[in-house]
Amino acid sequence: MSGINNALEISMATDKDVIRLSLAVSPELNARLEQLAASGCTTKSEILRKAIALYDVVAEAKTEKRRFGILDEDKHLLTEIVGI
Repeated sequence: MSGINNALEISMATDKDVIRLSLAVSPELNARLEQLAASGCTTKSEILRKAIALYDVVAEAKTEKRRFGILDEDKHLLTEIVGI
């Protein structure tokens, strides 16, 4: 899947290959990013990289007419992710 490959490519970039972006977010979204980063022992940038990689997987699944969701241990669909 290209989403997985893209995630690997993103994490393997060297400092000279990095493009810096500026992002404006609400105080609430910034606080949530900080919470996610702290709980995952990572950075806000890494959270956003992972979110983009996940979005890529969802977009590819949608293109292939597949569904995206959360399954329980018996592979029953608990929640379908829609609107992405």
